[in-house]
Amino acid sequence: MNSNPLPSLISLLHEGGYSCVIASRGETRTFTQRGVADLYTLYNNDPAFMQGAVIADKVVGKGAAALMILGGMAEVYTDVVSTPARRLFEQYGVKLSFNKEVPHIINRQHTGYCPLETVCGEETDLQRLYRIIADFVTAHSINPVY
Repeated sequence: MNSNPLPSLISLLHEGGYSCVIASRGETRTFTQRGVADLYTLYNNDPAFMQGAVIADKVVGKGAAALMILGGMAEVYTDVVSTPARRLFEQYGVKLSFNKEVPHIINRQHTGYCPLETVCGEETDLQRLYRIIADFVTAHSINPVY
């Protein structure tokens, strides 16, 4: 058996058209929601699955990075990572690999920066970042699946 599930997760991410794929304790789950909705729901409803998990994600900004770190993910691969997210992973010692680093994640309309990454600002305290993310999810009526 392959001791590192990352290569197969990356293949599944791209071939299945998922937003992220997570492997933990012999189980692999796929996700399709945009932004941080899936990570936020997972962190609030099944944080044990995140502990020590390996994730392949398409785009990781600072908000997603904070949720992955809070959840205790062991290793992260992303196609695109923002510089603020990369710095957060480094600060908290999470193993990160990526295809491309960009200064900021761009919003869906391609008219400016990702609003969640913008509100996360320079904050590096995980509990304060969680509060920012929770407020953002609530304010934008992002409906996590329960």
